Amino acid sequence: MAHGFVKGRISVIMPAYNEADCIAKSIAVAADQFEAVHRDFEIIVVDDGSTDETRQTAHSVFDSRVKVVSYSPNKGKGYALKEGFNSVTGEFSFLVDSDLEIQARDLASYVRELADSDIVIGSKRHPLSNVQTPPIRKILSLGFNALERLLTGVNASDTQSGLKGARSTMLYEILPLLSVKRYAFDAELLAVASLADLRIKELPVQIQLKGAFSVKQVFRMLVDLLGIAYRLRVTRWYQRNLISLSETYKPIISW
Repeated sequence: MAHGFVKGRISVIMPAYNEADCIAKSIAVAADQFEAVHRDFEIIVVDDGSTDETRQTAHSVFDSRVKVVSYSPNKGKGYALKEGFNSVTGEFSFLVDSDLEIQARDLASYVRELADSDIVIGSKRHPLSNVQTPPIRKILSLGFNALERLLTGVNASDTQSGLKGARSTMLYEILPLLSVKRYAFDAELLAVASLADLRIKELPVQIQLKGAFSVKQVFRMLVDLLGIAYRLRVTRWYQRNLISLSETYKPIISW
């Protein structure tokens, strides 16, 4: 397959929590997928305070393109992504889930679209997506998306799909504004991106989700979403702080 849709390195951030059984395979699959479309990439595995052998297993992968970041205790996906982003050296950053339940239908199209877009996201509601998920999870996802669009004005039909790519320069500016550490991190990221008028492109994904949301997860997502809406609509905190904060995140530039 042809390489070089965009120039520069791609950094792949993979948060992991208690994924010792699958993390080595997930790293290998991600490496194969990105190598097929882009020569210059790195994978940053972020061990989010795992209590199993996730960190040790990730370290055992003998690939110079793989970095492992770890800390304790567990703090959540949002915190893990921001922590991993501190180690990126790429012009473009991809956020992927370590269980790989969500994959691009065509990863090359994601890389290609970043030549003209600021952010590319996998969307379950794209007409070309192939989605297998429990009915109750599908209903909750639709309801959450409708509510977040109403409360935040987010410019995306699906914020929770765990596959996103972005120009790293854009993330340097908006990540310091994000405060959600767990369930609604993706919604906050895209709400701020929409507020900043970033160019967001939705692309098809292949999803096979087996589990359903717990009551606790649904409640926490709603609490997080209300917090985002409060900072956006009431205190206008994002608007007041939406300025270039590139000095906050000092990237290790290799491009």
